[in-house]
Amino acid sequence: MAEPAVKTEEKEIILSVNNIEVVYDEVILVLRGISLDVPKGELITLLGPNGAGKSTTLKAISGLLKTEDGKVTRGAISFKGESIANSSPDEIVRKGIFQVMEGRRIIEDMTVIENLRLGAYTRKDKFVKDDIEKVFHYFPRLKERTGLAGYLSGGEQQMLAIGRAIMARPEMILLDEPSMGLSPLLVKEVFGIIRSINKEQGITMLLVEQNANMALHSANYGYVMESGKIVLDGTGEELLNNEDMKEFYLAGGDTERKSFKNLKSYKRRKRWM
Repeated sequence: MAEPAVKTEEKEIILSVNNIEVVYDEVILVLRGISLDVPKGELITLLGPNGAGKSTTLKAISGLLKTEDGKVTRGAISFKGESIANSSPDEIVRKGIFQVMEGRRIIEDMTVIENLRLGAYTRKDKFVKDDIEKVFHYFPRLKERTGLAGYLSGGEQQMLAIGRAIMARPEMILLDEPSMGLSPLLVKEVFGIIRSINKEQGITMLLVEQNANMALHSANYGYVMESGKIVLDGTGEELLNNEDMKEFYLAGGDTERKSFKNLKSYKRRKRWM
């Protein structure tokens, strides 16, 4: 498990999301006052059911809402003390945030090397080749793949997507469902590499993940979302030991309930609130 988060007063907050609301198509309210802090160098996870607003939260941070007719209508988002709520996606990448999208989004008709170089498009330095070798250090399998990226397996494509993020030399990476579609063995491998990158490179990470057990064993701190709101938060260890988390997300807990068929979600939100 990741090391527990340090006390609040000792943390340097690199990203702050303060009471934001997000609307799509000017009518659909998706986020209803989300607030969270991400300390520098830590791995923070954002959990919750499908449709809770997790991916929307990442897109609000990375500026990608604008590509889907969404916008932040209230609240503030700041990175290293500077407002980024109205910045374009490329401006946010240059400021130091890179998002690894759900579904990988690699360029299938480009090679592995070409995809990696694409990740470095905002850079002007001469160390791109060195960083490609750094990616191969974490993902040696990619070095063996010389053909088009479209022929990679699902796990290799996820590795390439994360490697492309490293190529941008970001201070923070947003990861959206990195385990999606992967076998349990590959999930374990990918999460091990994510933890290594976070620890060895000092890259801050905000992780959206359906595999709550794996995410909480990796994270310093976690937030749980339902229906566009944060309903629970705590260290990875605290959430792993929380009875509501065990019951609803970790397939356990001290309960005799054997079926969730007739369960109303507001019951657990009410307890958490």
